[in-house]
Amino acid sequence: MRKILIVEDDAENNQMIKEYLENHGYLCAQAYSGSEAKLLFSMEEYDLVLLDLMLPGISGEELVAFISEKTPVIVLSAKLDLNSKVEVLSAGAEDYICKPFDLTELLVRIQVQFRRLERRKEREEEQGEHAGAFPAGGEETAHVYSYREWTLNQDTQEMRAAGEVIPLTRHEFLILELFIGSPRRVFTKQMIYEYAWGEEYLAEDKTINVHISNIRSKLKKSGTDTYIRTVWGMGFKLS
Repeated sequence: MRKILIVEDDAENNQMIKEYLENHGYLCAQAYSGSEAKLLFSMEEYDLVLLDLMLPGISGEELVAFISEKTPVIVLSAKLDLNSKVEVLSAGAEDYICKPFDLTELLVRIQVQFRRLERRKEREEEQGEHAGAFPAGGEETAHVYSYREWTLNQDTQEMRAAGEVIPLTRHEFLILELFIGSPRRVFTKQMIYEYAWGEEYLAEDKTINVHISNIRSKLKKSGTDTYIRTVWGMGFKLS
């Protein structure tokens, strides 16, 4: 049974979501503050976290990066501005639902996340017997791959640029992994999305642009942000 952590300080909304999801076959735990959520998350494993942004204690924005390293996060928020959405999606959230929302829509979004997890698991199992293989392009040692002043360690999911550790979300790491595998190739947004998210790219949106922009910002201090080149009208490649 899938286990979901609901982080919502409004007790009535929290309970309503819990009862609805449990009626649809999910096991739910509840937290009413950011501090409580962090404690529960450190003690138990969850398949998905529903996270309000405006929380007492630790804010939802602070929790997104911490939680999304291990577990998919769907943000539930009354903040409607684009900057809030971009910030949490860049930090690693999988989805963003604006309040008020319909519980049926929430259920569908949750089901989408679990389908993604299943596809990703299937893909990893298919590739398991070729764990040491990687597309030609970057230099490779065991599961550490390099390009110019970059190194990516698949085992630790760690990236270094010019010797500095660069904190990446799961999707950011996979995007760079794809680029390093074929540094001379131009990757379209569709190719990047389907590799990093493990599902079909159905429509044009800003997801890839946001993630590329976020990666470049993180790399700027190391002076290697210019390694990612925009090929106008086509996509992105390494320079």
